[in-house]
Amino acid sequence: MAKPPEKTSSTALRQIAPPPLSQHLRELASRPDAWAVLARNLIPVVGIYGFGWSAALAVFNYWFDGLTALAAIVAALIPRALRETQPKSVGASAVVNVVRGVVTWIFLVGIVGLPYWIVLIPLHDLLLGNELRRELSHSPALWLTFGSLAAGHFWKAFHLGYDAMPDNQLKQRVRWDVYLLILRALAMFMMAAHGLILVPLMALLLSYLEIWPERALGAVFGDPSRLYQYDPDGSASSRRRR
Repeated sequence: MAKPPEKTSSTALRQIAPPPLSQHLRELASRPDAWAVLARNLIPVVGIYGFGWSAALAVFNYWFDGLTALAAIVAALIPRALRETQPKSVGASAVVNVVRGVVTWIFLVGIVGLPYWIVLIPLHDLLLGNELRRELSHSPALWLTFGSLAAGHFWKAFHLGYDAMPDNQLKQRVRWDVYLLILRALAMFMMAAHGLILVPLMALLLSYLEIWPERALGAVFGDPSRLYQYDPDGSASSRRRR
């Protein structure tokens, strides 16, 4: 007799193919909000090809936006993680807890954000080049813009209520958001590694992830409504038992 938990897990991990392009186009035509998302993400494309904006700055915006959103989610999870892992019998001062939290945050951002660090390899000339450095150093407005972008991500992450969520809801919400950000970084890496025109493709990809996030997740990770059930260690042990 098959075990229900194992069957549920395997079903959740089964990738779901997205519908055909014709269905996407029909849905896009009937959703004004989708057109607004597409128009917003195409602004850098119009700026580069129509008004001479820097491609390096546009690509940096995509990269920085994704990395800071990921860092904000990790930061919002740190207080709960420290509280649940610290023995109740051990009393630590506020300073020690802050230091532990900062060190843990840096470590996790380095690990979870690995796709964003790897993407610097093919995008080295754009993201680490003199052109971008010169634009950033000579424009306080850009610093204010990117600072506001990062602050917005942290504000949103800390107001999502991670502390009060039940475990399964927390896993579902965090994995949904983090997996989308990782898909974004992986797509940047693949496009840059193959020498494709990055900014227009990134605009289309970001639009897809905003309009149909469940389809992007389902195509890679399986049922997007059951991401909380994904357990690599449990799946591996189940296969060994079989």
